[in-house]
Amino acid sequence: MHRRSFIKKSALFGTGVFAADNVFANLTLNREKIINIAMIGCGDRGKGVLSVIKSMPAKFNIVAYCDVLDFRLEETKKYVPATAKAIKDYKQVLDDKNIEAVFIATPLSEHFKIAKDAVLSGKHVYVEKTMTYSIAQALELRKLVLQYPKQVYQVGYQYRYSPLYFRVKDMIQSGYLGKVSQVDCRWDRNGNWRRKVNDPKLERQINWRMYKEYSGGLAAELLSHQIDFINWAFETQPDSITGIGGIDVFKDGRETYDNIQTMLRYDKAGMIGNFGATCGNAHDGYLFKIKGTKGSVSLLTNTGIFYPEQETKKELGIVDGVTGASKIVVDTDGGIPILDKPTIDGTNYALEEFYESIISGKIPASNVKTGTQASICVAMCNEAVYSGNKQLWKEEYSL
Repeated sequence: MHRRSFIKKSALFGTGVFAADNVFANLTLNREKIINIAMIGCGDRGKGVLSVIKSMPAKFNIVAYCDVLDFRLEETKKYVPATAKAIKDYKQVLDDKNIEAVFIATPLSEHFKIAKDAVLSGKHVYVEKTMTYSIAQALELRKLVLQYPKQVYQVGYQYRYSPLYFRVKDMIQSGYLGKVSQVDCRWDRNGNWRRKVNDPKLERQINWRMYKEYSGGLAAELLSHQIDFINWAFETQPDSITGIGGIDVFKDGRETYDNIQTMLRYDKAGMIGNFGATCGNAHDGYLFKIKGTKGSVSLLTNTGIFYPEQETKKELGIVDGVTGASKIVVDTDGGIPILDKPTIDGTNYALEEFYESIISGKIPASNVKTGTQASICVAMCNEAVYSGNKQLWKEEYSL
């Protein structure tokens, strides 16, 4: 039994949604429609998303791009058509009736006001993670967005849009991993995370991730991807959060911690999530492990491996490795690849979903509800880390 048979036997196609990478392949929709869009925020992430948008001319037309810094606008020219307009005030973008959708890739502190104004102006919105800086902002934005059901509102957790992450969710929901009790997540780097600043007056604008006024730090910029996935895949949220951290590596005037560890307790799921990040060591990089009584999943952003427990190996017909008679193709460490090949950059899948949601009217998988949930979790993580106090999920956070 080779891996393709294993995947079918394991009921990973149970929902029927994974039969093709494009889950909308059979819908009859107007795919000749081209959406006029604008990018608000042209830093590294904004330009990265624009480069993908530019590769999809049959779906999106970049009408304008906006940033408060002149050199960012200059850098962005090569990522947009010559006809696109450079704009410094985002409200001019929102006043342009020709623009149907906006992408928001500004510092976190600006997400709320721009997204709110964009919704009120009638635009479809794609806002980068984390959706908002604070819990109050998340709750207010959720209430607002739900009043405009015809406008698409998507949050940019691009990694979980890939077929790999949808398949892992199906493994979890179908019980294929058994009873999951532990989730271990890291996103480590070895570097100070600083951007070059030619004008000292622009330090806080360029290196906004270092300052609490603008940033949610490592929890918002990195770990929120994994926190969001666990919420979504298990259809739950943490009941309590504890955390610790410090500025332990780079004593350079930053305010956000460069080393954090949080523990999320999911009472209803009977599960503990360990989420940590450091700027002082890159060995583990992106580490994402989901541990169940029947097996574990180890995920990267584009590949995943299933490691069956001993009893599960027997059920699947995997013979003791000493005999050399394994019936399922396994890696040298005993793992079974979940997909035949690595997925492409998740941004491509996320933009495909944004387009499909606009032309079909469907709600994207990463929407204002899941975005609110993740924002609240990140804010609770930061409060736990910086205050040292245990944070509890409140009833008013839930819909």
